[in-house]
Amino acid sequence: MKAFGFLSFGHYALPGQQGPDARATLHQAIELARFADQIGVNGAYFRVHHFAPQGSSPIPLLAAIAATTKRIEVGTGVIDMR
Repeated sequence: MKAFGFLSFGHYALPGQQGPDARATLHQAIELARFADQIGVNGAYFRVHHFAPQGSSPIPLLAAIAATTKRIEVGTGVIDMR
């Protein structure tokens, strides 16, 4: 089988609007990666969401995903140079 993965995009509220809380958003991302690992997806890549505090630092999220999956490769899709 060829390698295949997914890149997160997500839907976040605009500044000033109520969006999903950080805890729920991060738990959903971890669960998505765990299910992807179970069905044989090879990679999970997460990007920086500039205006969403829960998505502004993907490195801790990637560490949590790596700790809870067995075979999936994790990485970043987009990292800005702040």
